Amino acid sequence: MATVLRSKSFQRNLLLSIGGVFLLFAVCFSIYQYQREKEYKIDILHSRLQMYNYEMAQTLGEDSLTNSQLFRDYVSRHQVEGLRVSVINLEGRVILDSYDTNVDSLGNHLRRTEIQQALKVGNGYDIKRMSQSTHETYFYSATRFGHVIVRAAVPYSAELTRSLQADNTYIYFAGVLTLLLGVVLYYITHRISRHIGYLREFAVKAERGEELDHELERRLPDDELGDISHTIIMLYWKLRHSEEDKLRIKRQLTQNAAHELKTPAASIHWFLESILDNPDMREDQKKHFLERCYAQSERMNKLLLDMSALTKLDDLDDHKAIAQQAYRQVDVLKVIQGVLDDTSLQLQDKGITPSLQMPQHVEVLGDQSLIYSIFRNLVDNAIAHATGASYLKITCSEIEIEGRHYYEFLVRDDGPGVEAQHLEHLFERFYRIDKGRSRKLGGTGLGLAIVKNAVAAHGGSTTALATPGGGLTIRLTLARF
Repeated sequence: MATVLRSKSFQRNLLLSIGGVFLLFAVCFSIYQYQREKEYKIDILHSRLQMYNYEMAQTLGEDSLTNSQLFRDYVSRHQVEGLRVSVINLEGRVILDSYDTNVDSLGNHLRRTEIQQALKVGNGYDIKRMSQSTHETYFYSATRFGHVIVRAAVPYSAELTRSLQADNTYIYFAGVLTLLLGVVLYYITHRISRHIGYLREFAVKAERGEELDHELERRLPDDELGDISHTIIMLYWKLRHSEEDKLRIKRQLTQNAAHELKTPAASIHWFLESILDNPDMREDQKKHFLERCYAQSERMNKLLLDMSALTKLDDLDDHKAIAQQAYRQVDVLKVIQGVLDDTSLQLQDKGITPSLQMPQHVEVLGDQSLIYSIFRNLVDNAIAHATGASYLKITCSEIEIEGRHYYEFLVRDDGPGVEAQHLEHLFERFYRIDKGRSRKLGGTGLGLAIVKNAVAAHGGSTTALATPGGGLTIRLTLARF
């Protein structure tokens, strides 16, 4: 019910805001158009009277405009019902008038509006002003010719009033159009409000943790609003699936960790129990059992350290922006040389000869300890699993991906390699190709997972490939500094 009420409120506010703006525009336009049409009709009447003044001046000549006989003959020959014509000098005194022969009684017209305009710009008019001599209301139009002004005036009768009024037809048309647009606007806002209501219903259900179906998605329109709504819903499903995947991975990690810790813990328990239950045990056998306990504890310690490293990387992934603020310039060549120095004895025991093919200056922005763990885990992985390999080659080249520059590292060996179906799973946590053999070698199953997460924390990617001719190649990228 709340969703429906809020949806109606949204529709009402949207309708009132848009409709109000449109109605205000329609009213302002109507007023403007009314005034404009009225001024247009006044200009037409003014132009007609101006034509009368010009025809008189051309017929009589400007020098003869003050001739009383010629003036009255012209007015009588071109008589228009109600028309009053006056000739006024530049001082505002009436010289001739078609209605009143006693011009001295007409007073000075210098301050009249039409006279002032004629003196300034050559012509002018005044609307609906009462004559002091006839006490009638006139429309005046004056034109200056040299040293005199000819003024024509027509009574402001009911007929003239109607002719000067603007046509109201367009107002009725604007009213009907406004009504039609109001109906269309109501339909559009109702449609938008309904679809927003669907989206809000989806959000409310998601917030409450209620079961969601895809019926709401099918009700959305096939337009931009529908596209935005579909995008929001898809982002929700992706986020939800992402959260579910995280929970699944955490549960799987917990289960795998418990399984991996169970074997060395059980071994330590059995060895210690054997020592305690047999106080007369030979010293060499007791020492052997203690050494086995130590080996198993080392395995547990390494597993816990690897799990701690993955937890740290997960935290970095959740707070990547904050973590990246602590990144510093790292010389990758120096880091790799340090890894090879630290593992030189293990590589020598395995008969693996390391080689580097890298530029002199390979610098990235990152965490030095994480970059060390990347290459240390890759080297340890080769030592543990590249049985019979004769070399471990690390190469680096610069590449460009979508306008950004990266360093591409290839870590190759010529060991037995990995079957194709296992390549895409090598970076999964606790993934082992041969579980029994991997445990005997002391692996935790987390080394390559640490590599993948550490590379991702630096904005790069990892891929496992088969080395041509046999062996395994790990490809990874790191953004160039």
